[in-house]
Amino acid sequence: MGKIAQDLMAEARAFLAECGPLVADFIAPWAPELPERALNAASLPCLQYLDACAASAEGGPGEELARLLAERGQRLHWGQTYAASDFGQDFIDNYGWLELVGTRGHFADDKVACGFLLLGPGLHYPDHHHEAEEIYIPLTGGALWRKDDGEFAARAAGEIIHHPSNINHAMTTNDDPLLALYLWRGGPLAARSTITGRAD
Repeated sequence: MGKIAQDLMAEARAFLAECGPLVADFIAPWAPELPERALNAASLPCLQYLDACAASAEGGPGEELARLLAERGQRLHWGQTYAASDFGQDFIDNYGWLELVGTRGHFADDKVACGFLLLGPGLHYPDHHHEAEEIYIPLTGGALWRKDDGEFAARAAGEIIHHPSNINHAMTTNDDPLLALYLWRGGPLAARSTITGRAD
């Protein structure tokens, strides 16, 4: 698993290096080499959508990251913050994340978390907020995103979506799944979000 995580980390660094000054500021604390953890593979039902995400990302800025996840992501350590009692079993079957860097990720860092969110089609991730400041960069397009009291709007692959600390935000997928890279800083990196909306 070490080689898989290392290849994904190298590609993530290369991708993030092209994403502009806000992203550069987020990842500035990273050392050239981050300590690697030996994590066991942990799969989830939502990983069935990785191939579709890779196809959707073709020709876009996150093409290589999506391809690596589709080809080798099943052998990495995926997790979930919520349970069926929070949003229902359908949400749980279509949701998951992979922490690449952070306090529980494949690479150890206590200042910045970096990973990937995967949502299946036809899913609503309800309004929520957290202390940590966050960036999302969709690797696939088509999902609808909302911040604070704004309207839902489609965001393209490669767009920088910034959520300041404790700002409500939500996402909804349509016919296609969503794969997005995320960054967290400035708060507990493994904290559970405060949910303010409903999954339905």
